[in-house]
Amino acid sequence: MPTAAAPLNAPAAEAVMARAGGENFPVASRVLPRRARAHLLAVYGFARLVDELGDAEGVGGVQDRLAALDWLEQELDRAFRGEATHPLLVSLAATVRECGLSREPFARLIEANRVDQRASRYETWAQLRGYCALSADPVGEIVLGVFGLSTPERVALSDSICTALQLTEHCQDVAEDLARGRIYLPAEDMRRFGCAEADLAGAHASEPLREVLAFEVARARALLADGAPLIAQLHGRPRLAVAAFAAGGSAALEAIERARYDVLAGPPRAGRVRRAAALARTLRASRRAGRVTGRGADGGAGRGGGS
Repeated sequence: MPTAAAPLNAPAAEAVMARAGGENFPVASRVLPRRARAHLLAVYGFARLVDELGDAEGVGGVQDRLAALDWLEQELDRAFRGEATHPLLVSLAATVRECGLSREPFARLIEANRVDQRASRYETWAQLRGYCALSADPVGEIVLGVFGLSTPERVALSDSICTALQLTEHCQDVAEDLARGRIYLPAEDMRRFGCAEADLAGAHASEPLREVLAFEVARARALLADGAPLIAQLHGRPRLAVAAFAAGGSAALEAIERARYDVLAGPPRAGRVRRAAALARTLRASRRAGRVTGRGADGGAGRGGGS
């Protein structure tokens, strides 16, 4: 591949990292060791930079955005060689080296944004879940790698949690996504409840849209439940960090329900107190699961707390 030029409008590292506080989950929990937090922030910075470059509002037209993503993939290769130039990729280079991470999950995040340049609708849930396998699931795999706890079983459980988090964001951000020309609610689900694209453009959610969102919220909850055994397999600070990710999704789903699924009036968000309550519930549930299975925080199922 010919060397791609750096995009003229590539966002600065500071602007990218400023968005961390608006996420549903803590990007790098303060309970983690300093170096582990730095690694998670580096991973977040890369993932957010990918999204910024692939965003419809970020860099020119489709061809410009594709060129920007090509540049980023080459910068990713340079990061794995220790030759990156963008500050966020310089930080990532230290993380992939110290944690022994593979290139493939990072490349999938870039590919997800290439998909965004050619696909703006999803006919079925299977198609949308395939997109989440590119756009969300790699993050969980990388996080487990940072903690030194990655196994095929744990990655599969993490995939369910990450897809649930992505689906939750799709439910929250219906209006924002539509403004960018994208719909991440499966068309088959919209037809099932008589929801037309016009329902997504109102000032408030119509009854058919509320029904679609209630269906997707239930689907996200089921995915979180499918992935919950992962938390029981971990221990110490990594367990708390992964539980916080899942709890952030659970709290966001509760916020959508409290808004009676009216996401068009503004994305429903959970405050700090509600996120803390969700984390407490998640940890209690994981302890029960650990007692049932004989694995968990005190069962020695995994080691690692970040470097």
